[in-house]
Amino acid sequence: MVEQADTLRRTPLSRDRILRAAVALANEAGIESLSMRNLAQDLGVVPMALYKHVANKDELLDGMIDVVVGEIDPLVPGADWKHMVRRRILSARQVLRRHPWAPLAIESRNMATPAILAYLDSMVGAFRAGGFSADLAHHVMHAMGSRILGFSQELFDAARRAGRSGTTVPDSPAALPPGVAARFPHLAEIATAASHDDESVVGQGCDDQFEFEFALDLLLDGIERLHQQGWTSSRRPR
Repeated sequence: MVEQADTLRRTPLSRDRILRAAVALANEAGIESLSMRNLAQDLGVVPMALYKHVANKDELLDGMIDVVVGEIDPLVPGADWKHMVRRRILSARQVLRRHPWAPLAIESRNMATPAILAYLDSMVGAFRAGGFSADLAHHVMHAMGSRILGFSQELFDAARRAGRSGTTVPDSPAALPPGVAARFPHLAEIATAASHDDESVVGQGCDDQFEFEFALDLLLDGIERLHQQGWTSSRRPR
């Protein structure tokens, strides 16, 4: 292990090495632990050495996001649009499960990174290749929202703590406290209406794999129906 660490320290510093080290640090300790000083220490260099490759922390975060997005499986050529889109979105979700800080990092950026733009462009291309009009593809992307990238802002996930700590333990979807349950009986009823696989939970609350795929399939089935009907925004119901 000591020899391996020495080898890493002797490896020439590069932008790619910096970004991958930053991703590893965020995976291990959470995005809030990431600083240029901590990253430099992990790499065995002085902090100023990092600035020869990344201008500032914003550029570092953009690069980290692009590293993560680069791990998503590419579109499968020749497959029908629905299978192709579903498969890739679930690949994106698996990637974000490996990097639980990434959704918050993506949401925090004022502009999409080059890799995010390329990913979204390719997904629109998949819809267009499947025969979607530009009009329908436009509204589909709005409907999918962040789900197209493998994550969603869940209704019951008010804390939005996923990814802020490398040691976050998901809350169990247990019954509401008696006082709260009495005041909000319908929420109390659904709180224990379904079981959740703890291993599939991403962050706090009910955003687990089953819930994600359930909503994804509802969307894809509805999108398929609109496509078959030749839906356009100019002929939508009023």
